[in-house]
Amino acid sequence: MSATSPETAPHHPPTPPPDNSGGHRRAGRRWLTAAAAALATVSAAVVIQWPVDAREAATPGYGRAELRRDTDAIRTLGVIGVQARVTTGSGRDLVATSGVAETGTDRPVPRDGYFRMASAGKPLVAAVVLQLVGEGKLALDDTVDRWLPGLVEGNGNDGRRITIRHLLQHTSGIQDDELPGYTTPQEYYERRHDTYTPRQIVALAMRHRPDFPPGTGWSYSNTGYVLLDMVIEKVTDRPWHEEIKDRILEPLDMHHTYLPGSGTSTLRAPHANGYQVFPSGERVDVTDVILPSPGDHVSTTADVNRFFRALLGAELLPRERLAEMRETVPVNEEMRTFWPDGRYGLGLVNRPLSCGGSYWSHEGGDGGYVTLNGVTGDGSRSVTVSMSTALNGSPGSALRQEQAAGALVDHALCDTPGDGHGTSA
Repeated sequence: MSATSPETAPHHPPTPPPDNSGGHRRAGRRWLTAAAAALATVSAAVVIQWPVDAREAATPGYGRAELRRDTDAIRTLGVIGVQARVTTGSGRDLVATSGVAETGTDRPVPRDGYFRMASAGKPLVAAVVLQLVGEGKLALDDTVDRWLPGLVEGNGNDGRRITIRHLLQHTSGIQDDELPGYTTPQEYYERRHDTYTPRQIVALAMRHRPDFPPGTGWSYSNTGYVLLDMVIEKVTDRPWHEEIKDRILEPLDMHHTYLPGSGTSTLRAPHANGYQVFPSGERVDVTDVILPSPGDHVSTTADVNRFFRALLGAELLPRERLAEMRETVPVNEEMRTFWPDGRYGLGLVNRPLSCGGSYWSHEGGDGGYVTLNGVTGDGSRSVTVSMSTALNGSPGSALRQEQAAGALVDHALCDTPGDGHGTSA
């Protein structure tokens, strides 16, 4: 059975042994980057059903019926549960859910349910780094070797040539290692509680030659953000996640965003279960898993919207630093399949709106949860959609999921009453 509920709400040397003493967790295969790479290799054989253009699909004024329509469209692709929230700051949020929280039940998706942020948490890290830059404790042109001497080296990797800016913008060239995670259901069951230290994750990445010399290309690198966590700790002499908590979560009253304790593989209630569709076509409940930092924060749609509105509204960074964060470069060809005309700043993605201008975002997907979001250039409107299924059965199904969720974001930002359309400003 399914439930739909629109409503308003208040505002390879051998892999090192697992490390169960804390630190960074097992890095599962990332939903978006893996799908993009796979699609690039088989694009000629994949027939894509593109969604109706937002200008044709959306009616003037985005309300309950429109949000429910868009969440239902995502559910019909095979996503078990969907929750979406639009925040404008002028009254109550617009919220809709579709599907169920758990297969085999009629339990509705909680409208304020917890989910794993995965890479949607990268802007949290980037914002702290830029705060440290503003305080004169760090410089964007500092090299990695300046703070983490000798850590990034070997096979053409050279921390003396890679800067903090390169790490933030995914222009370092550092390759991620394909750590065990979601190749098969059996691998998930065997490796879902594996953990790794930050140094182990970096060491595994150093087994690979870089994709390109620093600053000469663009390639998504989770390892780069592991290094940024380590830089934050070196600069502040405190755990990186404590800096995020003190500098962002507490000042913004983001009380429903938290880092699970060491070894914790579950989420707080309420939450929808997370599911993974494997290339074999088998769908598995993958809620019970430990994810790697910086992808292991858990949050809600309300908190994610609050963060992005505050960030783009210059509440967390002075405008000079925010302007640096919004300096973008084109993403590579693989990622353009998912982000047409997309550009990447310092921890932020810029994408065009069908109604003109553009919006800012950072999606994430891992552990069965896929999240897209968007915020207008002035921070006046934000939308977050969290899906409790990763449709990785084929590259085409992953792309269709991305397109349907992206259409919801576009409709909400273009047609929700507010202070004008979003722009890249």
